[in-house]
Amino acid sequence: MLALVCLLVVAGLPAGSAPLGEPGSGTLRVLQMNLCNSGRAGCYTGRAVRQAADVIAAERPDLVTLNEICRDDVETLERALRAARPGGTVVSAFHAAGDRPNAAPTYCNNGQPYGIGLLTRLDARGARPTVHRGTYPAQDFADPEERVWLCLRAAGLLHACTTHLANTSGDVALAQCAQLVGAVVPAIRRDGGYAPTVLAGDLNLRVGGTPDVRSCVPAGYRRIDDGARQQMVTTGDVMICCQRPVDMRGTTDHPALLATVSIDGEPGADLRFAGE
Repeated sequence: MLALVCLLVVAGLPAGSAPLGEPGSGTLRVLQMNLCNSGRAGCYTGRAVRQAADVIAAERPDLVTLNEICRDDVETLERALRAARPGGTVVSAFHAAGDRPNAAPTYCNNGQPYGIGLLTRLDARGARPTVHRGTYPAQDFADPEERVWLCLRAAGLLHACTTHLANTSGDVALAQCAQLVGAVVPAIRRDGGYAPTVLAGDLNLRVGGTPDVRSCVPAGYRRIDDGARQQMVTTGDVMICCQRPVDMRGTTDHPALLATVSIDGEPGADLRFAGE
């Protein structure tokens, strides 16, 4: 669902792009954030959501992908995006990670479900997007948290996905990545037709790692990262430009990752993923 391009310098990141579905909507600002907001991890500060709202206000993204959040954080940040980007309509989605021992969702310390989310700004005249979500078949059974994926499809315009892959096993994270790009995304295309795709999230895989994140990126796709484990991966008809980290001021253990992406407007070939 996500995509990118631009010949701009970082200082020239456009702040006034139109909602998806309106003329001039081919350039988007994409913001990925891992907020470590479960209340259970050592990186929790209790300040990450407030800082995320400040970043949204300052950077004015079109698409926000969220990892390690509580369910109500999505509503808080949806309000922040709506205030930062008036016009069009903001839609959101959330998916809770599983808790294998209890056959239930994983919960934040505040009692809310814990997981991943998406926010995007659309043309108010367009059809409401469809949401797809699921749990990976490959999991690290030493970790009680079951990793999940979440995609939001905006009526042939964009197919946006986020995920937070296993952090306890590189091989499991790689299998989950391959499942998402090699099976999930093509299945959604078969059901709903082709759309340029953007995946952003904390993949817990990095360039030069063992395994290397590039081994699950299909030929012809584009990829950037934050210098560590947060990645953006797009189909070849989406170009990525001007990525930069955004300081989260010590409120979480990850910087935000911001990029400008451009969709070239021509449906690309539906790439095959044999062997992934």
